[in-house]
Amino acid sequence: VAIAYAREGADVLISYLNEQEDEDARETAHHVEAAGRRCVLVPGDIAEAAHCRAIVDRAVGEFGRIDILVNNAAFQRTYQSLDEIPDEEWDYTFRTNIAAMFHLAKAAVPHMRPGSSIINTTSIQSDKPSPMLLAYASTKGAVSNFTAGLAQMLGSKGIRVNAVAPGPIWTPLIPSTMPDEKVKSFGQDTPLGRAGQPKELAGIYVLLASDEGSYMTGGIYAVTGGTPLL
Repeated sequence: VAIAYAREGADVLISYLNEQEDEDARETAHHVEAAGRRCVLVPGDIAEAAHCRAIVDRAVGEFGRIDILVNNAAFQRTYQSLDEIPDEEWDYTFRTNIAAMFHLAKAAVPHMRPGSSIINTTSIQSDKPSPMLLAYASTKGAVSNFTAGLAQMLGSKGIRVNAVAPGPIWTPLIPSTMPDEKVKSFGQDTPLGRAGQPKELAGIYVLLASDEGSYMTGGIYAVTGGTPLL
């Protein structure tokens, strides 16, 4: 998504968690800069409200304004039973996956002009929750609701708010958090019979951020390989 935005003319700030993601962040920055745009990298944990505000402050300091806010980061773990889920991990999942969206949007909106766009990443899990992803799926349901409500709240400001709902997409989150047998069959139950690639999501994020999506707000857009999101 960051690379696609750069190729459409955007300078980009990328927030990422820690040194484990340094290499991926630097590689993405390389592609953004190859497209002739600036890329600012900001490590840190968005589960902390103060860091969310710092991200926005850095973006405004670097670019002077914010036109697009993409809320994409998420935390996910799999469990077979309720009693296996640690209390603190449940709380951390909600702080990362939904509370951070509130803190980032609250900080960013004062710097956004009419025509700006907020795009949240929800999931097919918001509509078809997997029991082994109870915490994650619950947050994604909240993200969809947050999107619909915030779109109504910000409509009078000319700021559009939408969400993308991916189905099974090959990201590092999958092999690092799911059992091997689930990874081997990942995405095979979709009508297209396969998992998607991150680049197959880029187009919808570009559309929702652009003037071509000027009358699109409050929507949840499925990129699921054909699995219905109703």
